[in-house]
Amino acid sequence: MREIIKNKGSVYFSSSKWDILNTKINDLKPSTIFILVDANTLKYCLAFMLNKLEIKDNYKVLEIQVGEVNKNIKTCEYLWNQLSKNSADRQSLIINLGGGVITDIGGFVASTFMRGIQFINIPTTLLAMVDASIGGKNGVDLGIIKNQIGVINNPAMVLICREFLNTLPIKELNAGYAEVIKHGIIDSESYWDKIKSFKELNIDEMDTIIWESVLVKNNIITIDPSEKNIRKTLNYGHTLGHAIESYSLGHNSITSLLHGEAIAIGMILTTYISHIQCGFPKEKLKEISTYIFNKFKKVEFDQNDIINIIKLLEHDKKKLDNKVLFVLLNDIGKYQLNCEVSQDKIFKAFDYYQNLDKN
Repeated sequence: MREIIKNKGSVYFSSSKWDILNTKINDLKPSTIFILVDANTLKYCLAFMLNKLEIKDNYKVLEIQVGEVNKNIKTCEYLWNQLSKNSADRQSLIINLGGGVITDIGGFVASTFMRGIQFINIPTTLLAMVDASIGGKNGVDLGIIKNQIGVINNPAMVLICREFLNTLPIKELNAGYAEVIKHGIIDSESYWDKIKSFKELNIDEMDTIIWESVLVKNNIITIDPSEKNIRKTLNYGHTLGHAIESYSLGHNSITSLLHGEAIAIGMILTTYISHIQCGFPKEKLKEISTYIFNKFKKVEFDQNDIINIIKLLEHDKKKLDNKVLFVLLNDIGKYQLNCEVSQDKIFKAFDYYQNLDKN
């Protein structure tokens, strides 16, 4: 049975998930239901979901623009105003139907409107299914700085429906797979072996990988819900990855990157740093780097790009006493938290990445 039952934040991936959702909505007895979508989920996902729900007319669709660049306070203000204009109250419910941007911003808007109303996440991308929609992290970007404003607050439930993956372009599917790779690296040799056996993504064969990634994340956040210790491992590759993503959104010298594309680069860089700083095995570094590098298009960084990416690390949420702290690995599934990393090692990591296709 693919279900994780909690007071809040339960995750359902079983055949009865839509029945469970209808029961949950009936139990919550919302005064009004708001369904948050972007243009893509409005077009490709909304009708499918509505066909599964018992609600017929007591809902309002709220649409925001597509993309990370719209995950900001301005969009929140628009949504707060829409909720107010449509007489939302503390018994209202928001259903977030979309990828990581929708679940992040929808959860944040719900958590802050009238000091908090209920919300449900229905992720439609692989990234959101295995990562963004689970664990209660909600927030928005501050300028180009990722997830600088936010709260930890679990949804009433999360419903995972693999059929939504059929609406995704391969680029989006691959980007989500980066988070699956991350779970394999931080979890165990056995899970990493299972992941690396996937040569091509086949949606019809991904149920087990999706659910095992959900379980990896759930096991971690159950132990450490507020990110005091082991939950930090979920940030593996994200310290540099977020900086690369932010830089790509704000500068024309490199192409704009999806979250997973930037995290893929961040994981290669961080695994190399783990090798030179923590003794991560060289053969496993090569195996992981090659696997990731072959799945994502190479990005060229010049010296100025790297300098500016390093500057963006100053805004990382894991910073303490003006020190940027990394999650590093001694081996697959064996981590070190709160590691300081010199700029020299970061430059060496970029050099390693740039030359992967030459070795």
